Amino acid sequence: MVLMRRELGDVLRERRLSQGLTLRGLSARASVSPGYLSEIERGTKEASSELLASVCAALDVPLSQVLATLSQRVAVVESLTAPVALPVSTMAQVSASAA
Repeated sequence: MVLMRRELGDVLRERRLSQGLTLRGLSARASVSPGYLSEIERGTKEASSELLASVCAALDVPLSQVLATLSQRVAVVESLTAPVALPVSTMAQVSASAA
């Protein structure tokens, strides 16, 4: 199962690190406590839309871009964890083969 909060945390952390920001630096820019931001990045807390907008603004990245990246990551994880489709007989096929 894909945990979106974990994937979102990874997206935000990667963006922060690519800009050379510390957790404390980003938390000051976004007006979020460093501890709470750390929990968001680790995927242990859900980010509200307001918090996410604040963090995106602090990272100078559009929310839509973060969500698009998140969507791509979720699609990849889903493709890796999708169950293998097994052939399933319908009741009509079972009845016909028994006759």
